Amino acid sequence: MFVGCYCGSGGGELSGTAGGHLPAAPAPALILMCGRSFSGKTTVAQMLGAALSAEIVSLDSINEERGLFGGQGLPIEEWIRTNEEAARRVTTILTGRGRVVVDDTSSPRFLRDNWRTLAATTASKFVLVYLNTPENVARDRLLQNRRESHRNDVLDEVMADHLDGFEPPDADEECLTTSSASEEMSWLRESVRRRIE
Repeated sequence: MFVGCYCGSGGGELSGTAGGHLPAAPAPALILMCGRSFSGKTTVAQMLGAALSAEIVSLDSINEERGLFGGQGLPIEEWIRTNEEAARRVTTILTGRGRVVVDDTSSPRFLRDNWRTLAATTASKFVLVYLNTPENVARDRLLQNRRESHRNDVLDEVMADHLDGFEPPDADEECLTTSSASEEMSWLRESVRRRIE
C-alpha cells in the first residue's frame, strides 16, 4: 500500500499556513460510472472530472487506442486486456493520491466489485454512480447517433446483447442513482463530493 505524506526540513513556521501546518491532502478517490450504453455516462463523467479535479479513464478510449471498437463486438479476451490496462492507469493515479472517474458500463457486477477492491487496496474512497436511463431512451440516443455521428456506432445485435445482459447495481452496493437529466447534475456533484471529502 502506498501512502502519501508531506515532509519538511528544519524547524520553525511554514509560511502561508496557519500554525505552521500544511493543509491535509485530499484523499484519493475512485468514482465509478455504471449504466447502459447511451445512458449519458461519458457526459456525466466529464462533468464530475471537471468539478472534482479528477482524471478520466475511459474503457472506450482505451479500446480505440488499441484499434478496437466495443460497439462492433469484441472477444472477451480483448475486454480483459482493456480492463487490465484501465486498472493499471487507475492504480497509478490513486497511488499518486489523485482522483479518477472510470467511464464504463461496469456490468456485470464482478467488474464493479473489482474496482471497489482496487480502491480499498489503495486506501482510496469509492463512489459508484449509476445512470438509470430507461432502455427506450438509450435506444433513441443510439438511433440519433447514427444520424449525427457523435460517437462510434453500436451494432443492433451488440446493443441487444448488452441490454439483455446488463446487471444494474444491487442495494448493497450503495450507489448514487440518477438519470443524465441536467437538473440532477448539481445534486450529483455535491453528493459525490460529500462521499469523497
